[in-house]
Amino acid sequence: MPFFLVKSDITTMKTDAIVNAANTALSMGGGVCGAIFKAAGIEEMERACAPLAPIKTADAVLTAAFNLPSKFVIHTAGPVYRDGSSGEEAQLRACYTNSLALAKQYRCKSIAFPLISSGIYGYPKEDALRVAADAIQGFLQEHEMEVHLVLFETLQPKSALLEQVDRYLDTTYDPTLEQQLFDVGMDAFRDSCVHASQPSLEDMLQTLDEPFCDSLLRLIQQKKKTEVQVYKKANLDRKHFSKIRSGNGYMPGKKTILALAVALELSLEEAQWLLGLAGYSLSHASKFDVIVEYCLTEHIYDIFAINEILFSYDQPLLGS
Repeated sequence: MPFFLVKSDITTMKTDAIVNAANTALSMGGGVCGAIFKAAGIEEMERACAPLAPIKTADAVLTAAFNLPSKFVIHTAGPVYRDGSSGEEAQLRACYTNSLALAKQYRCKSIAFPLISSGIYGYPKEDALRVAADAIQGFLQEHEMEVHLVLFETLQPKSALLEQVDRYLDTTYDPTLEQQLFDVGMDAFRDSCVHASQPSLEDMLQTLDEPFCDSLLRLIQQKKKTEVQVYKKANLDRKHFSKIRSGNGYMPGKKTILALAVALELSLEEAQWLLGLAGYSLSHASKFDVIVEYCLTEHIYDIFAINEILFSYDQPLLGS
């Protein structure tokens, strides 16, 4: 971790590697492939690709990036979508896993992908996004790398979840409100402490003067999770979590604390308490806050699912 959706031009990404949605001939094509060749330098990229061609669908090969801001370009050939039952999903998944493995082999710390096969190859965008996210998240469970999935447009998947978020925003989001703290109340704290694994009201009160890092580490223990589980599920990188853990006067930002709340599977009241330790609160004047509030209320703890919703509304994402 972390893993982010980005609305941008992949040729401007300053990651160690970017991925080219290539054809099997490794020749300059249209769309993302054409843009990468042009930005890198057509002649240079054609010379680098020639001895590596042809490749099979889902294979991944690496060249220099030439005039691009990245170090490397990893070329992978995505599948042409036929009917969804001709092995396309396995091939598409392999495009991501093979590219990530190659990036790891070359000691890349960061990589940017396009949404492979979702252009002229016809793979339905929502399905392509699901396969990409699943493959990337699976890799990040075992490895450390910063991964960006670069989209040229904001996806608006038609789902029951998004419809529910829309309805919640309609009734709760009010941009005219001033920033204000929610009055959680002592009864809400008691309600959130029914289970033994949750922090008790006494524990919460005892941490009022406790450093944030100490409260967080104690909460991780009480939730019976490991630190690695938490920072990976929170979409944080190890270095950032170590900075939080060490304290030394460092206070994480609001997005980071909410990501930790999701990773710890906190109730809304517990998340409000954790935010309060750092001097933050949720506000109905913020669309970002209302979306995260809805997810916590509905016990949605898949951070990529939350970030996909946030991305759909052009909001900041949770994590580093």
